[in-house]
Amino acid sequence: MTLQELYASIDGNYDHAVQIMRMEKLINRYLSKFPSSGVYESLAAAGESMDPTALFESAHAMKGVCANMGFDKMAAAAGEITEEFRPGNPRSLSDDEVKARIADIGVMYRHTVDGIRQYEQG
Repeated sequence: MTLQELYASIDGNYDHAVQIMRMEKLINRYLSKFPSSGVYESLAAAGESMDPTALFESAHAMKGVCANMGFDKMAAAAGEITEEFRPGNPRSLSDDEVKARIADIGVMYRHTVDGIRQYEQG
């Protein structure tokens, strides 16, 4: 599987990742770190506690990592939670809706991690 095929299989944006990182070697380095980064686990834990500060910080971190990696749909979903909990913004989602969106991000995250692992196995 090529890097482009991986991105197609995980619904990522290969061109965006190349635009940000400039070379496949760098993309590969960060891809290998993504599954163990803890970025989704932090968001999931924040969702369990519904701590507004933790939700903002973890969603913001996930949004940034995913945006840089070309995982646009995951970045957008995390961005929605970021804005929901940005200090000064009024809440528009119920706690249950926030938890459902985090679960949706979890599905995307696991799909992406599974794809990365298949790619790394050759």
